[in-house]
Amino acid sequence: VRLHSHDVRYGSGSGQQSVTGVSAADDGNSYWRGRGRTAAVCERGTPVRCGQAIRLTHLGTGRNLHSHRFASPLSGNQEVSAFGEAGEGDYLDDWTVVCSGTYWSRDSEVRFQHTSTDVFLSVTGEQYGRPIHGQKEVHGMAASSQNNYWKVMEGIFMQPSEVFKAERYHAEL
Repeated sequence: VRLHSHDVRYGSGSGQQSVTGVSAADDGNSYWRGRGRTAAVCERGTPVRCGQAIRLTHLGTGRNLHSHRFASPLSGNQEVSAFGEAGEGDYLDDWTVVCSGTYWSRDSEVRFQHTSTDVFLSVTGEQYGRPIHGQKEVHGMAASSQNNYWKVMEGIFMQPSEVFKAERYHAEL
């Protein structure tokens, strides 16, 4: 299932832009950009450390992956939505990358844990009816499980910065 969003608002809860899961591999509404956490600068090409807080911004609408203490419409877990304008939102847009090792490797599975409420970004089996028929509910779950692993499926690989290369390959004589 791919993390997906479009400019369709939830009919309950926060009324913010919905975030769902879809199976289609060719849907342009499933593209997200990783950025530094709110109010932080993150230079392009800087590797993401395991345990680092980031934002995920939806490319189509410019809204950030967001969560707050509203119940999700189908499962009653914590709602996950898209919030803000042109990539600007608030501290509830920050997610910690939970992975093994030092850096998030583009071919490894990771979890995203909401920095303010500690829930994990998850997708289970609940499906919506109209107007987003067949799309799965994405929500926040209090416990880690097999339902909250995510993996990058496609994207643009940025060459690591020179500082990263020096840090990773530097050897003392």
